[in-house]
Amino acid sequence: MIEMRRILCPVDFSEVSRRALDHAVAIARWYESSIAVFHVCAPVPVTAYATVASMMPPTLASGDNRKDVLAAMKDFVKADASVPIDFEIGEGNAAREIIVQANASRSDLIVMGTHGRSGFERFVLGSVTERVLRHAGCPVLTVPPRAVDAVPFTPVIFKRIVCAIDFSDCSMSALDYAMSIAQEANAQLTVLHVVEPLPHLRGDESEAALGRAELVRELAAAAEEEARARLERAIPEGVREFCQVETVQTVGKASHEILKVAATQASDLIVIGVHGRSAADILFFGSTTQAVVRQATCPVLTLRVG
Repeated sequence: MIEMRRILCPVDFSEVSRRALDHAVAIARWYESSIAVFHVCAPVPVTAYATVASMMPPTLASGDNRKDVLAAMKDFVKADASVPIDFEIGEGNAAREIIVQANASRSDLIVMGTHGRSGFERFVLGSVTERVLRHAGCPVLTVPPRAVDAVPFTPVIFKRIVCAIDFSDCSMSALDYAMSIAQEANAQLTVLHVVEPLPHLRGDESEAALGRAELVRELAAAAEEEARARLERAIPEGVREFCQVETVQTVGKASHEILKVAATQASDLIVIGVHGRSAADILFFGSTTQAVVRQATCPVLTLRVG
């Protein structure tokens, strides 16, 4: 079983962060964890905040300001006493401060909302979540504004889980995490592998070209069959004794297929690995993980390796 002894939940006083906090509380009850509610005071335009946050001071230069922020955080949380909750305040760049706080407190999980916006608002707020996803040393659960409300008193909130794998180290770590959650919750787990389609062959219709096209199709079919067998082997037999496991292989654009399968199955959670920090990895993040996190209607759990 995975351990989640300490959960970090950044809040910006918006409805989105309240929804994320509800999920953090539900998970904390499930895993008997403690929660650190964290707010970063940063000199950003007040229009980028919602509700109470518009009254927050831009800096914490004085002790009175810190007291005001702490009082607002406690009023925002109003949590049940059955979950241990600490309050922490930072100042500066939000993404950097969240990562530093998670490392300093040895957090096992970060739970944060994603605003799912576009344009300037996404640049100001959404980019914080995306930077945390790329650099956090622990798993990150992002909760979109369209996610179903978490009922804090429900012992298990993830009953239908989709885990997307590409057989890389980070995706296999994500699979281990997904299997642990599924076994603990006796959930339905769908392990998904997406095969990128071959480019459509056009133009030359000579006998030699048609022969090459046929060879490419045969090789692609063989590769798909090997991937299907590898997908089945990725699931240890003992896992099936404690949860329902289904393997699915589709062909198409990875992010589109992940979102489609999750929507079709009315999933409560998507689990996906995030590659490291190289240029190629960031490109992968931009093309797949980023799209899933931005467009998902259920929480997305990301794990980074490297």
